[in-house]
Amino acid sequence: MTDTFLQDVLAGLAAEPKTLPGKYLWDETGSDLFDRICHSADYYPTAQEMTVLPQVAADVARRVAPGVTVVEFGSGASRKIRTLLDALADPAAYVAIDISGAYLEAAIRRLAADYPDIPMTPVCADYSKPVQLPRAAGPGGILGFYPGTSIGNFDPREARLFLERARATLGPSLFLVGADGTTDPDRLQRAYGRADGLMAAFHRNILTRLNRELGADFDLDNFRHAVRICPDPLRVEAHLVATRPATYRLGDRTIAFAASESIRTDTSHKYPADAFRALAVESGWQPRAHWTAEGGDFNLHLLQAEA
Repeated sequence: MTDTFLQDVLAGLAAEPKTLPGKYLWDETGSDLFDRICHSADYYPTAQEMTVLPQVAADVARRVAPGVTVVEFGSGASRKIRTLLDALADPAAYVAIDISGAYLEAAIRRLAADYPDIPMTPVCADYSKPVQLPRAAGPGGILGFYPGTSIGNFDPREARLFLERARATLGPSLFLVGADGTTDPDRLQRAYGRADGLMAAFHRNILTRLNRELGADFDLDNFRHAVRICPDPLRVEAHLVATRPATYRLGDRTIAFAASESIRTDTSHKYPADAFRALAVESGWQPRAHWTAEGGDFNLHLLQAEA
């Protein structure tokens, strides 16, 4: 892991403009910070999702056979899955896939205590790559679950590739996917730029990881968090901007920054309902239903892949 981490980081910081892979935001501290962000009044996607998900869970359950195996991508704290597990008839198993191993194990322990009759398997993996499921499908087949707005971390080409890989991972299945189509710049700026100040801590934490795990010497106080709303395709970019010129050490390299030079740490693409359905079809999925949060543009899409 350390070698791959270092190689990915060095490649990103050597690029023009500088970038860091967003997947490295998700260590235990980052996962905890984002969980707190989801409870922020500024961060609308979670509020919209948690309004619409309970409303549609029963409808999803009616479309799924009893004894389904639920596979969640990017499970995080495994909180949203409770709404589905409560609605489904006799789920056979729950498989949680997340890149943050320690956080994943702790989340599964908490969840298993409340659902002792459902076998649970944590899988620590980068789900943007092919993943081999550790157990066969239950008698009711497979229901994939990719909540939140994480599909937006992929640009359209990457999103198609993720959906293709998810289809290979899940096989014949249904797949419930969240996607945000918000275009209001003020709402986007508040959600991704402010979020009670937690967003800045979330993104600066990646520099803490570089210092702790790779022996770098970044001065966190030299970097401020900034958000850029970019068109075509519509996306929100998170940046760490150097406030003064500086040079830092990482491995056997030195990384120089000019004043106001930034590192892009994450991107959230926005996918209105029609655009997401088109992506799904291109990736081999058939849209079966979608639901939109009242007063917002967050959507839950139910897709199907047949044998």
